[in-house]
Amino acid sequence: MYNQESRCTFAEKSQYIGIMTQEEIGKTIRDRRKNLKVDQRTLADLAGVAINTVVAIERGEGNPQLKTLLVVLDTLGLQLDINSKRLAYETMQSICT
Repeated sequence: MYNQESRCTFAEKSQYIGIMTQEEIGKTIRDRRKNLKVDQRTLADLAGVAINTVVAIERGEGNPQLKTLLVVLDTLGLQLDINSKRLAYETMQSICT
């Protein structure tokens, strides 16, 4: 069983649970592209970006502009969702008080 101090430490460390990493985003894009039977060059052409950009995104590398990522996602029929979540200090207040 956790004491109050260990629960507070856990809350601090677990604040990023549920957030996709760059690598996971890249894998999702790559998997979708392959399911659609589209090669990287074709995706790049359809999205209006360089093939190197597609390669880097799929590898979870680089730092694409948000606009570029959104265009690639849209081209593949994917979308980015933004949802409200509980902020770390709100979690800490409810757990540690």
